Amino acid sequence: MRKAIAGNDAAPQYSPMGESFPQPVFIDANGVRLAVYETDGDPRRQRPPVVLVHGWPEIAYSWKHILPALAGAGFRAIALDLKGFGRSDAPADKALYDIEHMTGDLAALLDALAIDRAIFCGHDWGGAIVWPMAQLHGPRVAGVIGVSTPHRPPPPVAPLSILEKRHTDQHYMVRFQEEAVPERIIKADPAAFFRMMFRRPRFRTLPDDLNNRVYDLLGRLQHGPPVTDDAEVVLSNADIAVYVDAYERSGFTGGINLYRNIDRNWEFMKSRDPVIAHPALWVGASSDIYLPTSGADGMEKIVPDLEKHVIADCGHWVMWEKPAELNAILIDWLLRKMSG
Repeated sequence: MRKAIAGNDAAPQYSPMGESFPQPVFIDANGVRLAVYETDGDPRRQRPPVVLVHGWPEIAYSWKHILPALAGAGFRAIALDLKGFGRSDAPADKALYDIEHMTGDLAALLDALAIDRAIFCGHDWGGAIVWPMAQLHGPRVAGVIGVSTPHRPPPPVAPLSILEKRHTDQHYMVRFQEEAVPERIIKADPAAFFRMMFRRPRFRTLPDDLNNRVYDLLGRLQHGPPVTDDAEVVLSNADIAVYVDAYERSGFTGGINLYRNIDRNWEFMKSRDPVIAHPALWVGASSDIYLPTSGADGMEKIVPDLEKHVIADCGHWVMWEKPAELNAILIDWLLRKMSG
């Protein structure tokens, strides 16, 4: 059931600078209330809508520069705060953040909005949700877009054991398995955390062997020097304030619970056919330390209708660093593949 905002549920525009961002509408879906933000450039419903799924530690606001561009190109664009983030519900049970439940939320969202099929576009963790969305709810998917995140077949052993062996037990995904500890460390200074995370890359192309220290997010936050140069950060101070406000509301546990389901998701998905036949687009970034472009090598074997692009001189936070380039790629593909 769709709920409009009213009374104390009404929220101000997200940007402290007064730049427009859609007001949220609250949707009951799959047992939780999701905050949904929409720009509608297709009132006649001539094309499938585009559902934008953010990653970690992001929120729907990360699509700030993408929503109006998609609407301007004639698409209905729908971003949401995933369960556990922003203004959406954040239930405590970590099992509710596994891939079965997260894709179920998206399918239920389509039901609530009376949408048969949508194009699902995800960045970072959002990408790790939209690719399985095509596997688990294929009839509801018109196309799939992964920004940074490739689609890969399941590894032969549990992913966390691979990460620990390659990058030590200080890798943030391994550390995130600890209950309450990561939340406590990040919550101590959220603004410093976001400034550390949303940094520009320090190199144009990735070195062959990144130092494991890069992936020790908690150690860097606790013991590394703070980021004091605003030019290093891809978000403005006003945008960082939006993130701080959002996480003061939601807390950090819901988002980190995604990581606490990595091995559970592997168990759930490992016996499923990895082939995705839907029209698909992958957009990587040349200097992405978290999801290097090499991860998309060979994707065509399991995503036969795939188009790939790499944005040069860009790090992981593509929507903030290179929104014009990303919009051009998205809109070109959408108009060619989803307008017939």
